[in-house]
Amino acid sequence: MAATTPRTVLITGAAGGIGRAMVAAVLAAGHRVAALDRDAAALDALVALHPGAPLHPIPADLASAEGCRAGVAAAAARFGSVHAVVNNAGIGVSSLRPDAETRLPSIEELDAAAWDRFFAVNLRAPALLLREALPMMRAAGWGRVVNNTTSFRTMLRVLPYGATKAALEAASAVWAAELAGAGITVNVLVPGGPTDTPFIGAGASWPRGQMLRPEIMGPPLAWLLSDEAADYTGQRIIAARWDASLPGTEAAAMSGRAIGWPELAADAVWLQG
Repeated sequence: MAATTPRTVLITGAAGGIGRAMVAAVLAAGHRVAALDRDAAALDALVALHPGAPLHPIPADLASAEGCRAGVAAAAARFGSVHAVVNNAGIGVSSLRPDAETRLPSIEELDAAAWDRFFAVNLRAPALLLREALPMMRAAGWGRVVNNTTSFRTMLRVLPYGATKAALEAASAVWAAELAGAGITVNVLVPGGPTDTPFIGAGASWPRGQMLRPEIMGPPLAWLLSDEAADYTGQRIIAARWDASLPGTEAAAMSGRAIGWPELAADAVWLQG
């Protein structure tokens, strides 16, 4: 679905499996793409897939605060502004060892350096990227933030990945509430299960043919970036449940729910007085 007005969309992890699918869908929807990735060669390959497209590759190390700042600055310098941030980049447990998806990391295995690296990429980078882009969104009175977290089951089973993504899920709910009424929406978009990309290491025991395809992320992302989704915020969409045969608002209603775990709010006990 093409948006009424072409926008500049910054996508992180753009040269990976899900990122590539997102870039293709966003370009097809008529937007400009600032593609951030730490792999410069993979970015070159991505550009080669879309000759002549409004696609600007930006090598960036999002594990550093300077990398986040410079990435947004480069996008704004190329396209004049940033209207949307798609936080897709992430670091998974396969980076620890190839079989970590199925033989999960233990408490003893995770030292301070591993925790710092996972939090820097999976949580701090999305926060810093939004912080850098937010003045431009506020000035335009229009913005989109889309965060790729993970399934709830993974949050409860896989350290440190699940914990950092749960933190991003909670942050997404806070950002959606803070930015309500500003013309800026914040939503979560997840595949819904293991996805056939290099993010899952070769040592994983799941059959590749049974995994989800990264392309399922494209249609819901294009809708979230459209003008039609202007009032849709604070929600998480499971891409595997998106029915592309339906109008976007109907598909979102069927595949989405509130970010986080709002049903647990009643458990809180507040001081009276």
